[in-house]
Amino acid sequence: MTTSGATVFNLDLNNIFEEAFERCGKELRTGYEFRTSRRSLNLLTIEWANRGINLWTIEQGAIPLVTGQAIYPVPVDTIQLLDTVIRQNNATTNQIDINISNIAEPTYSSIPNKLTQGRPIQYWFNRQTGDTNPTTVTLSGNISATDTTITVSNVSGLAAAGFIKIGNETISYPNVDITNNQLLNCARGQNYTTATSHSTGAAISVQNLPCVNLWPTPNAPGDQYTFIYWRMRRMQDAGTGVTTQDIPFRLLPCLVAGLAAHLSMKLPGVDPGRIQMLKADYEDQWLIASSEDRETAPLRIVPRNLFYSG
Repeated sequence: MTTSGATVFNLDLNNIFEEAFERCGKELRTGYEFRTSRRSLNLLTIEWANRGINLWTIEQGAIPLVTGQAIYPVPVDTIQLLDTVIRQNNATTNQIDINISNIAEPTYSSIPNKLTQGRPIQYWFNRQTGDTNPTTVTLSGNISATDTTITVSNVSGLAAAGFIKIGNETISYPNVDITNNQLLNCARGQNYTTATSHSTGAAISVQNLPCVNLWPTPNAPGDQYTFIYWRMRRMQDAGTGVTTQDIPFRLLPCLVAGLAAHLSMKLPGVDPGRIQMLKADYEDQWLIASSEDRETAPLRIVPRNLFYSG
């Protein structure tokens, strides 16, 4: 007897849904059953993101810093920043990575002067939804692609600092002049958009982008300071049926078990005893999967002793 010589087994969404239905004692037959399975699968992957770190969704990113700019957007599918450094001399072979610490919103808000410039040593990760919301605010006066002061019809509908969108351009603003209805010290062409000119009366939307707020504000440009981060991103949505799910093959048993448990709670006629069995099986499979999907590098802990003289 010879082996197959192949290690490519995977399940497309149709097969995942059918396996989950069979564990519920049902058969997948209708288009609605397919849609409800896809919806449950999307909710399940969101639940996984809430349960902990998913190693296959960790990605590295880099943000070149700009002198005097404190707020920088990160991709909208970012769930959490795991590790961060400030990289000095990014354009040379003599780069140096220096740790930058994560602080909470109360700590950031208590900093007396957020405009202080220097090498950033702290950041607050502002976890927003990424949604774009229309407003009644419009542009008052033409602006060029390089203008950093923007006059609007009314600042009452805008936050004290944040992101706006005019046309296809995202603009960051850290300060508001309430008296003159102006956004001050704006950073143009944010979130991978291009700075361009805009005409009076242009509609302004608010973008609730996840972002990092650095302190001190950088005192050197991105060729000297770059914010390097490792982030956990969202898992990709369930597709139309012929695609595979955005997970490693080793987590398929947990995925099917979790979907079966979710479906059992809403499919009619599923025996309550089976529902409890499927829930228990899912938790067992999650424990196995989460124990495997972790860093395996050795951990070395060095005790730190403190002595006080009286």
